[in-house]
Amino acid sequence: MKPVERRTSGDSAFPRTPHDTDVQTDTCLPRAGARGGVPQPQVAVTSAASARQLARDVVREWWDRPGRRASEEAVIDLLLVVSELVTNAIRHGGGIAGFEVTPTREGVRLSVHDYSDVVPAVAYGQGALPHGHVGNGYGWPLIIRLARDINIERRSQGGKTISVLVPLR
Repeated sequence: MKPVERRTSGDSAFPRTPHDTDVQTDTCLPRAGARGGVPQPQVAVTSAASARQLARDVVREWWDRPGRRASEEAVIDLLLVVSELVTNAIRHGGGIAGFEVTPTREGVRLSVHDYSDVVPAVAYGQGALPHGHVGNGYGWPLIIRLARDINIERRSQGGKTISVLVPLR
């Protein structure tokens, strides 16, 4: 399947930030799931903005259906988790090696692949926010509070995959 080129300059809910720099990644394919394994278009994820757009598109096209729609609050939570995971891969993981969005019965499973073998120490924490205003350290507490089934696995070719389930209600 030929990749679909998507150029995003940001999206309305989340304007571009300095962390939305475009970096080269592998072409990523959201896995088929909620609608009987129908193929989904390939999209190159090169920034947090393009990852958010892909996640939003998967929810609209593959998760939402008559009688079941993701609430606006749930989509905002999903987009925040996407932003944090992708930004962490860019800032701390040597870049994005891959990004997958998989609809499930409970919500959306995100998988972010990066190039670093380092597992964040706070990833298995309780989600406590930093004491005082230190300017950073809020990402993993937000991920822990908004996502479920957090799994971190080392990749055989180096780096790691962080996978989380974000419930949609």
